Amino acid sequence: TGIYNALNMGRGSDDNPANVKNNYKTVADLFQIDPSHILTVHQVHGSACVKVEKPWPETQRPKADALVSDVPGLALGVLTADCAPVLLSAQKKDGAPVIGAAHAGWKGAVAGVLESVVESMKSYGIEDDSLQAVIGPCITQSSYEVNFTFYEQFCKEDAQNESFFKSSQKEKHFMFDLAGYCAKRLASAGLKNVFIKDLDTYFNEEDFFSYRRATHREEKDYGRQISFIMIKD
Repeated sequence: TGIYNALNMGRGSDDNPANVKNNYKTVADLFQIDPSHILTVHQVHGSACVKVEKPWPETQRPKADALVSDVPGLALGVLTADCAPVLLSAQKKDGAPVIGAAHAGWKGAVAGVLESVVESMKSYGIEDDSLQAVIGPCITQSSYEVNFTFYEQFCKEDAQNESFFKSSQKEKHFMFDLAGYCAKRLASAGLKNVFIKDLDTYFNEEDFFSYRRATHREEKDYGRQISFIMIKD
């Protein structure tokens, strides 16, 4: 009900824990897996990536922003409410699949979370050319206004980053292309196949939670949606 009137998957939200638990069951039933096999991490907007070999208790989620695995039946999930969820897949030389998932807000992307998940996947002996990624629903450029300090920080890192900004109607403010920036980082890490879903979490209120929309409305909290990838048993 209220600000959580949909499939809120955020265990860290102020939603009723019983409702969130039931939402996990709803998703698990849809994909015919045990709810304990939907694995998420304690996201901290950093670059750490964990290798997943078996389920962990919900209370023992590691602090990280990316996950990789080659184990069938484990759903690697990231929670978002404007940040970019990035799901990746690749194949080993024998054709066996390897998967990854990353939570890429601007801080994590700058910190190198996308490069981190790619390197972790490569440690499984994948064929580099088989690497592909999809950037899921996130806040799009038309909704993501940032100040001059933010713009300056990115352009100092790399002058070519200016291409991910366009002028805002507000003086000394810019509109930032988070998905485009993530795609550039993935391309620099060697990916030739990157698909951007291009769905705006801020604008599409019927479908997505949005931290920025909740902030603009001065709401006390916000829900989170999940994006996950899994190797079928």
